[in-house]
Amino acid sequence: MPGDGVDPTVAARFAELRRTGSEAARNDLIERHLPLARNLARRYRYTPEPPEDLEQVASLALIKAVDGFDPSRGASFTPYAVVTIVGELKRHMRDKTWAVHVPRALKERILAVERAERTLSAKLGTAPTVAQLAAEAGVSTEQALEALNARGAHDAVPIDPTGPGVSASGFSEAVEDRLALSSALRGLPRRERTILHLRFVEGLTQTEIADRVGLSQMYVSRLLRATLEQLRGEIEPGSPD
Repeated sequence: MPGDGVDPTVAARFAELRRTGSEAARNDLIERHLPLARNLARRYRYTPEPPEDLEQVASLALIKAVDGFDPSRGASFTPYAVVTIVGELKRHMRDKTWAVHVPRALKERILAVERAERTLSAKLGTAPTVAQLAAEAGVSTEQALEALNARGAHDAVPIDPTGPGVSASGFSEAVEDRLALSSALRGLPRRERTILHLRFVEGLTQTEIADRVGLSQMYVSRLLRATLEQLRGEIEPGSPD
């Protein structure tokens, strides 16, 4: 999977950039990762936001990630870039509108958890666990999970069921009905919503999700498959089992 290891070419360009401030190295790093930024922006194609606006937000976030990445930590750039770009896209969407009403106190907790996520991701070079987020944000683990779930109120629609690991046939067509999907997602148990959010919004692997929520990778895989089938059944009542 891209980002699982450190690309030696990218590492060399970052070393050159940090050592000399080379504009050519900076531009090369941005160009190399523009497809990643565009791909992340496309996750939000089911929102009312114009695709060109989303791509611009993602591209600017990529530049921010290139300028802020510390290669001396020995981590891969891709996970850091993903967290930075997705964070900027979510902030852009949040500033535009919330899909459903969220109490003010919960909104503030969501913002605190998102700040903690950005801080820890930059510090650790990888996605933080729920426990780490809770400690950084000064809330309980349960409150952190609630904030992560509620965050889906304004970014649940971008879930891309056509990504790797999804086998529920016909589900991609169902997401065209945004209102039905949003309603079905809100009806899921908290744990399942969290797993969907981590997989399709934050782009974590099943192994990373298992570490984050304290379950086995196999159980996460079964939950994902069952949840997608359940959503398909609710959105397409006439579809075969």
